[in-house]
Amino acid sequence: MKASFFLQAGAATVLAALLAGCNRRAGATSAPDVSPAAEVEREEPGLILVERPERFPIVTATRHVTAADLNVTGVVSADVTRNVPVVSIASGRILEIYTRLGDAVKKGQILMKVQSIDIADAFADYKSAVADEKLANAQLARSKLLFEKGAIARKELEVVQQEEEKADVAVETAIERLQVLGANKDHPTPIVEITAPASGIVTEQQVTTASGTQGLASPSAFVISDLSRVWILCDVYENDLPLVRVGESAEIRLNAYPNMVLKGRVGNIGSILDPAIRTAKVRVEIDNPGQLRLGMFVRATFHGQQQELRSAIPASAILHLHDRDWVYVPAGPRSFRRVEVQSGRMLPPDRQEILSGLRPGDRVIANPLLLQTGSER
Repeated sequence: MKASFFLQAGAATVLAALLAGCNRRAGATSAPDVSPAAEVEREEPGLILVERPERFPIVTATRHVTAADLNVTGVVSADVTRNVPVVSIASGRILEIYTRLGDAVKKGQILMKVQSIDIADAFADYKSAVADEKLANAQLARSKLLFEKGAIARKELEVVQQEEEKADVAVETAIERLQVLGANKDHPTPIVEITAPASGIVTEQQVTTASGTQGLASPSAFVISDLSRVWILCDVYENDLPLVRVGESAEIRLNAYPNMVLKGRVGNIGSILDPAIRTAKVRVEIDNPGQLRLGMFVRATFHGQQQELRSAIPASAILHLHDRDWVYVPAGPRSFRRVEVQSGRMLPPDRQEILSGLRPGDRVIANPLLLQTGSER
C-alpha cells in the first residue's frame, strides 16, 4: 500500500512538472501576439491609417499656367526729384524755428528767423547807394542848367550824366542783393524770415534754435519732400534680374495693411551690384495713397514673362503646421501620407497655387483637419 502511495505521488509530481513546462513554452510563444506595439511598427513617419477612408473626400490637383513671380522686400524712400532743400543765403544766428521734423508745411510758410550781419551790411550799402543817387541827380540837374546857359561844355555834362547812371546801377545792385538775402528794402531790419519754397513734409532738419548758419556753406536747414509719389527700393539677387524689366508693373503689399495691394512701375535697375550680397537696387515708383511712410518695409512682386506649369488645389486642402504647408495624399487602401508643399498666391474663387510638392493630377484630401481631430488610427 505504501508503494502504491509513493507511485501516485511521483506520477503527480512529474505531471505537474510537465504542465509547468508547457505553460512556460506557451507563454513564451504567445507574448508577442498580444503586444499592442505590433501595429505601430508597421506605420511610417507621416503615414496615417484610417478605418473608414470614405469619410475623407478626395480632390485632384488641376493645371495652372502662370508666369514666374519674384517676391522681394523693399523700403519706402522719398523721390529725390521731389525733395526741396531750405537754405538761408544770409549767414547769422537762428532766432526762432516754427516747424519741426515730420511737420506738413505749405509754400510760403515761415520756417525760421535768422539775425544776419550780411543783411545789416546790405542795408548799409543800399542806403549809401540811395544817397549817392540823390546827389548824382542833383548834380545832373545843375549841370544841365549850366549847359543851357553856356557855362559848361557838353563834355562836362556827359561826365555828370555817367556818374548819375553809375549811381542808379549801384542802387539797383543793392536792391538785388537785399532780395537775394531775403530782405525787403522797404522794411530795414537785420532779421530775415526763411519761408518754405514748396509744400510737403519736413523730412530733414539740421538746425536748432540759437544755432548758427553760414549761408550756402552750411548744410540745408530743412528738406521738404513731396510724398504724394515715393520710391520703393528693392534688393534683387543677380540670378533673379531677368525677371525684372524697366517699365513693367509691380505689386506692392504692406505689412501694416495686408489687404491693400498697390501698383507701381519699375523706374530703374541699378547698374552696380553690391559685391557683398550680389544684389542690385531696383527702384519702383508708386503713387502714395497716404499709408506709405518713409522707412516702411513692403513686399514687392514682379511678374516674369516666361510661362510655367503649376498645380492648384482648394485652399482648404492645405494644412499650415509649424510654419510649413502640408497636404495628405492617398498611400494605400486605408492610409494617407503627409507631404510638404510650397504654396503660392491665392486663385479665385478659393483655390491656391502650389509651387512645388504636387503635380497636376495628384490627389489630396479635401480637408486634412479631419485627420488632425481624431481620425488617426
